[in-house]
Amino acid sequence: MSILSACQNKKYKILFKSVSVSDICVILINTLSGNEMEQLNRKTVKAKTYTEKVIQFGEGNFLRAFADWIIWKTNQKTNFDASVVVVQPRAGGKVRMLNEQDGLYHLNLQGLDGGKQVDSIDLIDVVSRGVDPYTDFDAYLKLAEQPAMRFIISNTTEAGIAFDPACKFTDRPALSYPGKLVQLLYHRFEFFKGDVSKGFIILPCELIFHNGKHLKECILQYIDHWNLGDDFKNWFNEACPVYCTLVDRIVPGYPKDTANQILERIGYDDKQLVVGEIFHLWVIEAPATLSEEFSADKAGLRVMFVPSEAPYHERKVTLLNGPHTVLSPVGYLSGLNTVRECCTDELIGQFVDRVMFDELLPTLNLPEDELRRFALDVKDRFNNPFVKHFVTSIMLNSFPKFKTRDLPGLKIYLERKGQLPKGLVLGLAAICTYYKGGRRGTDEIVVNDAPEIMDLLKTLWTTGSCAEVAKGVLGAKDLIWGEDLNQIPGLTDLLTNYLELIQKSGMREAVKSIL
Repeated sequence: MSILSACQNKKYKILFKSVSVSDICVILINTLSGNEMEQLNRKTVKAKTYTEKVIQFGEGNFLRAFADWIIWKTNQKTNFDASVVVVQPRAGGKVRMLNEQDGLYHLNLQGLDGGKQVDSIDLIDVVSRGVDPYTDFDAYLKLAEQPAMRFIISNTTEAGIAFDPACKFTDRPALSYPGKLVQLLYHRFEFFKGDVSKGFIILPCELIFHNGKHLKECILQYIDHWNLGDDFKNWFNEACPVYCTLVDRIVPGYPKDTANQILERIGYDDKQLVVGEIFHLWVIEAPATLSEEFSADKAGLRVMFVPSEAPYHERKVTLLNGPHTVLSPVGYLSGLNTVRECCTDELIGQFVDRVMFDELLPTLNLPEDELRRFALDVKDRFNNPFVKHFVTSIMLNSFPKFKTRDLPGLKIYLERKGQLPKGLVLGLAAICTYYKGGRRGTDEIVVNDAPEIMDLLKTLWTTGSCAEVAKGVLGAKDLIWGEDLNQIPGLTDLLTNYLELIQKSGMREAVKSIL
């Protein structure tokens, strides 16, 4: 094939719209040398087949890099023998693209594991097929007729678990995810004549605290709204446990910048390639006996069956999100731009350690060795050399974030230690200073929060002293905190001192003062 004919080829015209000139050269060289990559599917690569046991609502990057990877690892390490049928939860989704590759795709895991750099690529072969209920509703319902089907997993975004009274039972399908799920459950109930042994284990992965409780409430609402009867309701309550879960893995998705290099390593054209961090955690609020059916914990994975997900939710918010919220303004005003730069900076790295290990960790109620291991994993995640996590993206809505992520720890630390945690208070002072606006060197500081909060800080900094800024921010009861934080002993004075020190000597000197 000549260069001209390669350029005229429709396939390459499509590719050229989304790749660089250098990438185009690679494509042309491969074409002219006869090295065009094979399409990834079950004809071009050997892949295992398993028993269809899992129905998954959602074809997106997260579930494929998290839940499906966990199922894949569990198949490898135990006799789980499970494959996944992916259901497209919204019209116009990507199930068709997944089917074009027979459900196959590669997962590139990147990051630090115990301080060691990991950059692995694996072929994930657990997705057997995808079903689009919008184009083939009957095929969707027939999933309920398969006796081996046992698990339902979902990630339909936080907005996906919601009751929509406009949905009808006769819709093909119902628009909402809980509506679709009830249609599937009812068909199974009828097909197996109410056999309680044919229920589903339902594991929502949406990022909502108590996601299982919210989903179960929606299901019961639809059962009543559609008048599906007490027999079905009783079968659902008895046969279909809906468990709350906590999921944790950063999944950037398709690696646009490095896709060509990864595909060269793979040797196949994989349009469903996905990248994720090495860390993973799946906490399931369920009896330990669930492990007898879903043996992921026996595969050496961070999958836990616990009486309550609440302390693990609190641990994640406190030890991952809490340090994020304060290191970002402190690092930014110290001249740093990414989370990794903050952690590797000699001074700001000490600040991060102080906040995480000395101030926030002692406020939690799980065993200390377990908390410390989790905190060290968080440090590895912060230090991930493959991810550029800009601190300015974390500083969106910093005051509400501080309220939920750091204020509870501040109060507990004061109660247990009899003094205020200086790192957290300095972090709050950094947020206040960042919201002052102005410039950092040649860069304009762009604040992004609720207009009322930005107006308050602008007014306080324009008309008041540092003491008045501290008092005004802490006193924003209705706007931010739901209480007057000036009532916390010593907080107003300490915040004032740190604000004055930052204005006088700069952020780095302020950090030195608490170390």
